[in-house]
Amino acid sequence: MIRLLALLILFALPVRAEEVVAGLSQNRIAITASFSGSDILVFGAVKRDTPAPEGPLQVIITLQGPPLAVTVRRKDKVAGIWVNTDAVPVSSSPSFYAIAATAPLREVLTETEDLRHAVSIPRAIRAVGSGLEDAGVFTDALIRIRTDEGSYTLNETGVELAEETLFRTRFILPANLTEGAYRTRILLTRNGQVIDSHETMVDVRKVGLERWLFALSREQPLIYGLLSLVLAVTAGWAASAAFRYIRS
Repeated sequence: MIRLLALLILFALPVRAEEVVAGLSQNRIAITASFSGSDILVFGAVKRDTPAPEGPLQVIITLQGPPLAVTVRRKDKVAGIWVNTDAVPVSSSPSFYAIAATAPLREVLTETEDLRHAVSIPRAIRAVGSGLEDAGVFTDALIRIRTDEGSYTLNETGVELAEETLFRTRFILPANLTEGAYRTRILLTRNGQVIDSHETMVDVRKVGLERWLFALSREQPLIYGLLSLVLAVTAGWAASAAFRYIRS
């Protein structure tokens, strides 16, 4: 009976005609004092047990940094002075978000699938209800600012796909990375529907002196402040002494 039940469960499971087999050029990034950015190569293949279904295969790859809560404010001129008027809290917005695909997103992913998997940049941001009629303007402003900073990118032809089997893309990471786990997702789509996905993580951490100073500032803020003051006084005294030596 146990074997019969196991066979029934096995046949009841959906069979996926295509699956993702993927890898990363690195799964750990160390932020040091001289860190100026990095890059990650995402590559893989499509595993098939049956002939490929009809419809062109498309690949979407995303790299998402740790989520942050922010408040987007609007400034208006009141009595000749620019002041904050309205504000919209955003409960979760990626500190970094990059999308690469084999074609424009509107061609490879339906709106329903985008809503389900939160692939596009607007879908990856969750705003808290504010009661403002134009709350979407604040989210658009956040996207525009982070796009200008290079924190949000969309490359709709950034994934190379060969023979509907092998794929690859490269993400460029800026120097101002936030520490944490960076989520990498690979989605296969046909006719706008997601047929398989694969997810892995990239660990981004400060190391060495950078890590020690960061931990000290969080765990011992008083000692960190005193140390900063001592360093500032020492640097000022050294600069003054060097200037007097040069003049003499």
